[in-house]
Amino acid sequence: MPRRKRYTHAPSRKKSIMKTMLVLFFGGLLVAGAGGALAGVFLLRDLPNPFTISERKVAESTKIYDRTGTVLLYEVHGEEKRTVVPFDRFSQDLKDATIVAEDFNFYEHGGIDLRSLLRAVFVDVLRGKRAQGGSTITQQLVKNAFLTPEKTLTRKIKEAVLSYKIEKSYTKEEIFSFYLNQIPYGSNAYGAEAAAQTFFGKSAAALSLNEAALLAALPKAPSYYSPYGQHKEELIARKNNVLERMQKVGFIAEQDLARAKNEPLLFQKQRADIQAPHFVAYVKNYLEEKYGANYVENAGLKVYTTLDYELQKTAEEIVARIGEENEKKYNAQNAALAAIDPATGQLLTMVGSRDYFDIEREGNYNVTTSKNRQPGSSFKPLAYAAFFQKGFTPDTVLFDVKTEFSADPLQSYIPLNYDERFRGPVSAKSALAQSLNVPSVQVLYLAGMESVVALAHDMGVTTLTDPSALGLSLVLGGGEVSPLDMAYAYGVFANDGVRQEKAFILKIEDARGKIIEKWAPKSKEVLSKNVARTITAILSDNALRAPVFGERSPLFFESAQVAAKTGTTQKYRDAWVVGYTPSVSAAIWVGNNDGTPMERGGAGIAAAGPIFRAFMEKAIQLKGAASFPPPEPIYSAKPLLNGSYIGETVVQIDKDSRKLVTARTPPNKIEEKAFKEVHSILHYINKNDPLGDAPLTPQDDPQYYNWEVAIRDWIAENKTFAVPSEMPPTQFDDIHTEQNTPRIIVLDPLPYTAVSDAFYARASIAAPFPIKEVSFSLDDGFASSAFQYPYETIVSATPLSPRPHTLTVHAYDIYDNVGTYELPLIR
Repeated sequence: MPRRKRYTHAPSRKKSIMKTMLVLFFGGLLVAGAGGALAGVFLLRDLPNPFTISERKVAESTKIYDRTGTVLLYEVHGEEKRTVVPFDRFSQDLKDATIVAEDFNFYEHGGIDLRSLLRAVFVDVLRGKRAQGGSTITQQLVKNAFLTPEKTLTRKIKEAVLSYKIEKSYTKEEIFSFYLNQIPYGSNAYGAEAAAQTFFGKSAAALSLNEAALLAALPKAPSYYSPYGQHKEELIARKNNVLERMQKVGFIAEQDLARAKNEPLLFQKQRADIQAPHFVAYVKNYLEEKYGANYVENAGLKVYTTLDYELQKTAEEIVARIGEENEKKYNAQNAALAAIDPATGQLLTMVGSRDYFDIEREGNYNVTTSKNRQPGSSFKPLAYAAFFQKGFTPDTVLFDVKTEFSADPLQSYIPLNYDERFRGPVSAKSALAQSLNVPSVQVLYLAGMESVVALAHDMGVTTLTDPSALGLSLVLGGGEVSPLDMAYAYGVFANDGVRQEKAFILKIEDARGKIIEKWAPKSKEVLSKNVARTITAILSDNALRAPVFGERSPLFFESAQVAAKTGTTQKYRDAWVVGYTPSVSAAIWVGNNDGTPMERGGAGIAAAGPIFRAFMEKAIQLKGAASFPPPEPIYSAKPLLNGSYIGETVVQIDKDSRKLVTARTPPNKIEEKAFKEVHSILHYINKNDPLGDAPLTPQDDPQYYNWEVAIRDWIAENKTFAVPSEMPPTQFDDIHTEQNTPRIIVLDPLPYTAVSDAFYARASIAAPFPIKEVSFSLDDGFASSAFQYPYETIVSATPLSPRPHTLTVHAYDIYDNVGTYELPLIR
């Protein structure tokens, strides 16, 4: 095994250089103006005494309350868990891992990494952004022991000066010992000894290499990387990175690295002195990101949250009890529930799993904020909202028939309904209430992918960002969402189209009672009021969904109006119910954290439905049971948008051929006829302007033929379906054509013959159809007609003037095709 690197103090020359650089740096800052010297005295006069660091006392703990301020949910560290031990009681692995993770040059610098300090001043202070790391162990100790978390130039200067003084006042071993005994590791554990006992149930001296590396990975962000939080995979990755760096610098051998990585980590069960743990972790993470972990843990804040404690305890009991039943029935090992107040956006309950403290099943993982759950059909209302917003109506007729939606011949997309049955023509409202898949894919296509994704984002779904990466399966739950986002999205329906910003903190007071943060409502109308009410009317109509879900499903409430939608993903990986009253919007998810399928039957209505019903009954009891205002009726001049799926096409046809007229069809042969027919909506409606004119060339739409063929095939297979049998012609009149026009040859008289007042005329006719009449006229005046062969007559017109004359011959066949010949004559 390679020899460990020995820790030694830096040569005095390096410290001298550091001292010189510090003097130049801070001196330049302080003497930049005329009053620089006085500013320096004022700035540094209140610096804490670095010799008190070994006697530092931890300030008052931060307390997190429910919305009433009477229920204490959690003290961020309350009585600090800390056991001070001598430096030699920390394992060498822990010391090495900490040096690698936090400050590899600890034994070489004078307390400050000047390059990192300059970067921090520029990024943190001058640009108002967060710098990524760079503080030395000494600086971290100073920040935790003496300073407040604000990011100002003044604080940075104080930090640097104090770090330098600490380095001058203590040995490196003493500084390192202070650090390991005082730094926060999360879960109220201050110092490595308390952390080792909290997470592993052993002393810091007894830690394995793998455990030591994990502890060293925590101080960077103890709440975020908590072994009891939902970023455990990132913690393990950071721990492995620490191990790899230890091997790279020679602290451990390659075989030590491999053995440590393969060693299982057995964490102690987290203690239960916490209420609403997933919610508290959610709030705590926000506080630490905004104010800094050290400040939150020491500032004595009072945080008043939006949590409804009674509703929360009810939700926890229901999720645990019915979740256990679901495990027996459907092999569903987990469940989650999030509920909000739609009128304010305030988060009322958050149950991230069946049991937060069940480490073996990752109970601390918060499913309600997990953004990788497919919503199944619970996403459909968002697509239908965009559909209605565009101008389509709840009575718009769609066809639930087997349909190929792919325009690529090499790929196929034919969605099926849950029962693999097709119902033919259905209204949009029935398709949504009964969760029919094929009409819903049509709705997404007609509404437009970009419009649906944009509306979903406006309603609070934060995960769908690139419409081009999504397909038509989105409406069936092909995207990924979080239950919390879905509760907020449905809250927009409950709140008449107005989205309230997410809120989970009412106010924060500091230790002196000063309010440093206070909730103020922020809202935005993202959906028209009538569309929101239309969706609500559909989702709360028990009769409308009864053909699929039955009259007495878990979604039906006798004493209250509740709107709800189920969702089930492929192979029963996710089961959902999302629903709302005017005062509560809730999303329930059931499944397995790793995506393992549930047993068949674990659908949304069966697995999530009972949780939804039990929770909403309590919510109605606590919050009331107000009714939703009805939507304004929507009417359209277009029959298909008003529920009539049998269309009417009026065409001009030729009475003889019964085909479409042409320019040669005689006027007396033209007949207007209305044909009853069934087409897809694309035949009559321009999807980009549904209230505008019908498309001139509907076949240009890439889905047109797919939808038309699907309807015709379904009609052919369903003989009992009442549909008109006569279809309008598609061919043109082939009787009244150029080829069928009678050809005339005048035999008598010959051209330019001098004729008298009465003369003999005779014609020969060639025609495909029988001739019914041949007329002879002189100078536009009718003379006589012949009705059979030979076509001859005496033309009499007296008196004829001495000028040129014209004999006109018309030949009419039995279909009124007319041939004409003009013959010049003289007098």
